[in-house]
Amino acid sequence: MPKLIADLAIMLLTAGVVAVLFKRLKQPLVLGYILAGFLVGPYMPYFFTVADSASIAVWSEIGIIVLMFSLGLEFNLHKLVSVGGTALITALTEVIGMLLLGYLVGQALGWGMMDSIFLGGMLSMSSTTIIIKAFDELDVRRERFAQLVFGTLVIEDIAGIFMMIILSTVSISQSISGAALALQLGVLVLYLALWLILGIYILPSLLRQAAAFMNDETLLLVSLGLCFGMVLLAETLGFSSALGAFLAGSLLAGTVHAERVEHLSSSIKDLFGSVFFLSVGMMIDPAMLLRYAFPILIITLVTVIGKLSISSLGVLLSGQSLKIAIQCGCSLAQIGEFAFIIASLGMTLGVIADYVYPIIVAVSVVTTLTTPGFIKNADGIYRLTRKLLPEKLGEKLERYTRDDADGETQDGDWLAFLRRYGKRTAFFGVLMTGVSLLTQFVLQPLLLQTPLDSQIVRVICAACCIIGVALFIRPMLDLHSTEYTTLWVKSRLNRLPLMTLTALRFLLIVLLAFLPLQALLGVSGGWLLPLVAAAILLIYKSGWMASAYISAEARFLANFNERNLHRDRNGGTEWLDEKLLVEQLSCPKELVGKSLRQLEWGHHFSINVFKVARGRKQYNMPPADLVLRSDDQLYLLGKAEDLRSLRMGLGLPEHRDLPNLRDFTAAQEGDASAVFAFALPVEKDSSLRGRSIRDSKLRERYDCMILGLQRELLPILQPDVNMTMQPGDLIWVLGSRKTAEKLLALSE
Repeated sequence: MPKLIADLAIMLLTAGVVAVLFKRLKQPLVLGYILAGFLVGPYMPYFFTVADSASIAVWSEIGIIVLMFSLGLEFNLHKLVSVGGTALITALTEVIGMLLLGYLVGQALGWGMMDSIFLGGMLSMSSTTIIIKAFDELDVRRERFAQLVFGTLVIEDIAGIFMMIILSTVSISQSISGAALALQLGVLVLYLALWLILGIYILPSLLRQAAAFMNDETLLLVSLGLCFGMVLLAETLGFSSALGAFLAGSLLAGTVHAERVEHLSSSIKDLFGSVFFLSVGMMIDPAMLLRYAFPILIITLVTVIGKLSISSLGVLLSGQSLKIAIQCGCSLAQIGEFAFIIASLGMTLGVIADYVYPIIVAVSVVTTLTTPGFIKNADGIYRLTRKLLPEKLGEKLERYTRDDADGETQDGDWLAFLRRYGKRTAFFGVLMTGVSLLTQFVLQPLLLQTPLDSQIVRVICAACCIIGVALFIRPMLDLHSTEYTTLWVKSRLNRLPLMTLTALRFLLIVLLAFLPLQALLGVSGGWLLPLVAAAILLIYKSGWMASAYISAEARFLANFNERNLHRDRNGGTEWLDEKLLVEQLSCPKELVGKSLRQLEWGHHFSINVFKVARGRKQYNMPPADLVLRSDDQLYLLGKAEDLRSLRMGLGLPEHRDLPNLRDFTAAQEGDASAVFAFALPVEKDSSLRGRSIRDSKLRERYDCMILGLQRELLPILQPDVNMTMQPGDLIWVLGSRKTAEKLLALSE
């Protein structure tokens, strides 16, 4: 019989007996698994001892991977965004604080510089697997503080990857090279962003295509295959296997299969997770604990007290309450598997002493034992802290966190614009850089292996690069967003900074296109730069590639929001009726004599004039050349923020309590000139299939207005005229009853 089978029999039987005992004593199972691991480990000769420890270590690594995959399934990217600010501040505070504290403790113990630096790195990482298991056992996983802890752990893992790069660089050179380090970190950030974007764009679509063949067995195999495939890719790109597994789970968490995969993989998670904690218990050496008792005690106290205090401070700095801060601090007060990885790195590089690794293992085991107790008694620690704090300080602290959480900025419009500006610049900048890298380092080497001439290969790659970059020029410039328009019309003083920021973004696009083209074409002259700038400006003005980008964006957003869209679906399509508002506006004096085309409200504000009432005469879907008169009543259709921007631009006060489209059309029932919204399905054999909204000429031919498009449950309000209609789309149209009859007949 293979030794591994006998070892597993011993381990699982022991774990089963101890688990039952701990359940009866109402103690966390994590402690039971660690005790069972100690009993079957090499340092307990009076019991059955595991023989094949190398194979058990592999099973333990699988346990970490499966546990991280399970966490990703519950903590998708939407949740990360919702707790992102708190998680980021907490993680950075904890990592930086514990790095410094660990270094100082190492120096105080008489350790060398590299030993102290690595100690700080190890102490800065909390244990994801231990926290997950403790939360499960205490049934607090869905609490608010638990979600904040999960977000902090994710950012800690990412910080841990960067930390390993920094430690490796410092260890080899014994100094910090800023340029080389920044380059390595930048490449990793780029790979991570591309990885997530491509995963969201591709994975849900593939799963939808294969949905008819996905029984429980097939779905489980595909999910675990994705998990371990992402782990392999992560390690190839320089990431940790744990982060790869987490990201695989996060990508699946955004799909409609998330709950099903979570249910199917729960037994596998329990099995391999228990093996991991058993392997931690097997590392406990009583002799080692006695030999290094003093440094273990000191580092354990520093870990527990330091991480509890510093993590709580980070949560407080992010604006959370004192109670949530202490709950988070109690949860993060341990070190775990990432500390082992950092210690192994130091041993491999030969820059830390031999005694550091066993000390860290002992501290990890001790803090693992204390973690469930701290989490369980977090409320008591909060009450004690509140009593010890001076009354005025406690009240001031509670008021600060409450005001910070509920307060609003003085200029929300600029804040909203800058957030959008930063996100879109980073997002599309990464995509453009990714296109350049793929062209240079993937496509070009592949084509050079073909019989094609090297000059032809250069031209082909340059063309692919410029087409790929061109796809994202219009969305990155983002000149017609609601945030931009609001600031533009709000004050003339805003226009210079807006134009400056736009110019900076345009220069960034030019550089992102120019640098790879220069390398691909092998030219060094500056004459290429103005040509690239002119080409980008021409592409933006012409709208070239707009249709391809819009379709790609719709697919990405549908995939990213797939789970939420299915969850919010109520069996109807009321989304458009509720989101579009109707406003009646008396024609301002300054607009008299102008045509609707001259107003350009659709271009600047995404506002449509769908009716003009002139005395007793009604103009439904008025023509663009209709000239406005002083007695005209304009009926406007748009989103709340767009209508607000328009009134601001006209110098009018904001109009509240506007009816939505559904209420407006319902109130017109029985009116001969009434308009109403209806959905036009695009079938496989429809004449609309494959045509852009502009080319379909629906408005001109049928005297109607296209309000929105629904694709794969994703609502797209007021879509771009370059968007191509696909089978399965629902085109929302506003028009008369006669128009509806004609259009519905067209779709049959």
